[in-house]
Amino acid sequence: MNDADETLMPLNPPEPVISTLEYLCSGNPKPVTYMLAPPGGHTWPTADYAAMPVAILDGRARAPSLSVDTEGFELRSWPSKMRDFNDREAIERLYYPEMEALALAVSGARRAIVFDHLVRRRAPGHLSPFGARPGERPSAATRVHCDFTPASALRRLRLETEAHGLGEVGRYAILNLWRSTGRPVRDAPLAVCDARSVRPDELVAADIVYPTRTGEIFELLHNPNHVWTYFSEMQFEEVLVFKQFDSDATRASFTPHAAFAHPATPPGTPPRESIEIRCLLIFD
Repeated sequence: MNDADETLMPLNPPEPVISTLEYLCSGNPKPVTYMLAPPGGHTWPTADYAAMPVAILDGRARAPSLSVDTEGFELRSWPSKMRDFNDREAIERLYYPEMEALALAVSGARRAIVFDHLVRRRAPGHLSPFGARPGERPSAATRVHCDFTPASALRRLRLETEAHGLGEVGRYAILNLWRSTGRPVRDAPLAVCDARSVRPDELVAADIVYPTRTGEIFELLHNPNHVWTYFSEMQFEEVLVFKQFDSDATRASFTPHAAFAHPATPPGTPPRESIEIRCLLIFD
C-alpha cells in the first residue's frame, strides 16, 4: 500500500544528522564475508569493522543540482504502477521496465537492462552490517560499501551481453535505483557518499561468499573528509539513483552507501521497507 500522502511530521533538524556508519578497518588481507548462516545464524566476516561517527547532510535543498555523473547520485520523481512488492512476477513484468526507463532518462544511455532486485524489510530494533537474516528478507545494511568493483562489473557485463545477444560494448555503467515500497522513509534512511570525496585507495575489494557463488564488492576505509547525504522523508514517488560503476573514469564511478539510524526517528515508527534495482547501462 502507498502511504506517501499521509500527513508528514518534520524529521530532519536544520543541521547535519550525526549518526554512525560501519567502516572497514583494514584491507589486508582481502576481506571476506560468508553469507552461509554459520552457527548462531549470523554472517561471518574475516575482517574488522568499526562504527564511525559521521555527519549526514539532508540533500533536499541541493537535489536539483545533483548528478549521477558528478556527485554520483541524484533524486528523481518517478511514479510507479507497482503496489505489491511481494509479487516477484509483477516486479519483473511491470517494475523492471519502469526502472529501465528512469535509468535511460537519468543517464542518456542507449540501452538499459535491469538484471537484479532486492526487497528489504528492516527487522524491528535491528540494524545489521549486510542485513542478512536466515530465512527472511534482508534488513537495512549499515556497512559502507559499493555493489561492484571493476572486475565484478565486467563479469556482469559479459553475462548480460551474452544473455541478450549483444556485440562489443564501449562505455558501460551500473546504477542502483532505490525507493520505499510504500511509506515515507523515516526509519533507517539510506545515506550516499559523494564520489568526489572518496580516494581510490580507500576503496577495498572484498569477497561476499554465498552458498552457490562468490561476488566482489568494494568496502570503504574511513576518512573524516567523506561527504555524506540523505534525503529526508523520501516518498513512494521518489527514487534515489546512484552510480555503482562507470567504465568512463572521468565521471563518478563508485558511490558508497549504507543505511543509518536517524536519531530523530519517532518511537513506534514502522520499520523501513524498500526495493533496490541494479541496472546495466550501455552507451556505445
